[in-house]
Amino acid sequence: MPKALFLLFVAAVTASPLGNAARAADPLRCLSPEQRRAAIANHQAVPLGRAMRAVRGRVGGDIVRARLCEGAGGLVYLLTVLARDGKVTRATVDAASGNLLGGR
Repeated sequence: MPKALFLLFVAAVTASPLGNAARAADPLRCLSPEQRRAAIANHQAVPLGRAMRAVRGRVGGDIVRARLCEGAGGLVYLLTVLARDGKVTRATVDAASGNLLGGR
């Protein structure tokens, strides 16, 4: 898939009404870039690269979006993965340990 087409696809998926409804129901509060840097510097979260390795090792594909968010259970990385077969998956990684919690 050409990169321009891929980026258009990702933009369409994230801008869809279904995507907005799912985000509105999400009780997580995602951190700003400054807050992310502080959380990593204070060892509250592993670096993003470690979370990405955990996902690539189990899910495979290309990570197209990564967010560090705060939920009821603590900090988590939410990674959106585009698999080689074209399916989009959302993986959750425990930010404190770097362990994959789940994917859908």
